[in-house]
Amino acid sequence: MGATHQERLPRPTLAGIGKQLGVSRQTIWNVIHHPEEVGEETRQRVLAAIKETGYRPSTAARALRTSRSLTIAVRLSSMLDGINGALMDRFVHALSQAVQHHDYRLSLFSAHDADAETHHLDDLHRRSAIDACVLTDTGFNDTRPRRLRALGLPFAAFGRPWGDPEAAHTWVDIDGRDGTRQAAEYLRQLGHTEIGFLGWPIGSGVGDDRRRGWLEGCAPGADAPRLALAVTDEPRHGAQAAEELLNRGATAIVCASDSLAIGAAGVYSHRIAGGSALPITGFDDTPVAAALGLTSVAQPVEEAAEVVTTALLAILQGRDSDDPPQTLLKPRLVVRRLEPFVSRLAGADPLPPRFQ
Repeated sequence: MGATHQERLPRPTLAGIGKQLGVSRQTIWNVIHHPEEVGEETRQRVLAAIKETGYRPSTAARALRTSRSLTIAVRLSSMLDGINGALMDRFVHALSQAVQHHDYRLSLFSAHDADAETHHLDDLHRRSAIDACVLTDTGFNDTRPRRLRALGLPFAAFGRPWGDPEAAHTWVDIDGRDGTRQAAEYLRQLGHTEIGFLGWPIGSGVGDDRRRGWLEGCAPGADAPRLALAVTDEPRHGAQAAEELLNRGATAIVCASDSLAIGAAGVYSHRIAGGSALPITGFDDTPVAAALGLTSVAQPVEEAAEVVTTALLAILQGRDSDDPPQTLLKPRLVVRRLEPFVSRLAGADPLPPRFQ
């Protein structure tokens, strides 16, 4: 099949637009990059012509002019169970769209640990293959920010510097504490007072934050610590822990992840009449949770990607300040109704004896 007429049209250039308007190429350039140096009438004529012709600056020429690669690196998270990891997939996709809007592109790579990640980023930067990077999966005593600052590599982080509240670098995060507080308060509105919590071992930063939110959302005076369990983040462990929480008297559970919630739902859903609200909440609002009808905390990762991109471009353009932006975004609870097949999620025979 031959090229369409539109595909055969020559790409608009500064010289071509200047000739069309009877102005110099430099005038067109100034309108784009230094509009304050051009008269208002001329500026409006040029802008109209740019819009009409669909002119876009050459990315390659811009890279040569600025001595930049116009590339931002981000490490790919490890593939987990098809549930965990979905959030970071969304973030990377949104980040790619956000930087592309500014004529940048993402460079994706893998690394088995923080040391390997830092060494790889340093190598890319030394070879002028990247201009900056985005850090993810932040945790306690994370050495990457300090090391990247020492290397002179611009960066912003998706995630707080846990354990270092005075860290002087740009980050954006989502308030997990607020999310689990919303979840516990929702379960209280359903009439539950014995609300359990399924989370991760103490020391994860993110998990600790979500546990605090659950505590804040529980009824005043509730014996909450008795109803908190820490397990590995897998559905089967969520199911096993849910049985234990049932034995301890919990009638509802706030979970630190959708993975744990899916396991817990397989146990608790046998107690609920079809169509009733399932007293289990997850976190991340993954596609699996949505398909199964689980209530879950949704994180605004697309907004986070936009905030990270804006902050990182400010650094690259020399517009950063001595007080770097640190943004905490608010999640929202997505309430759903129990679907009939949720009861089969935990696998074969997941119930404690009194519910079989």
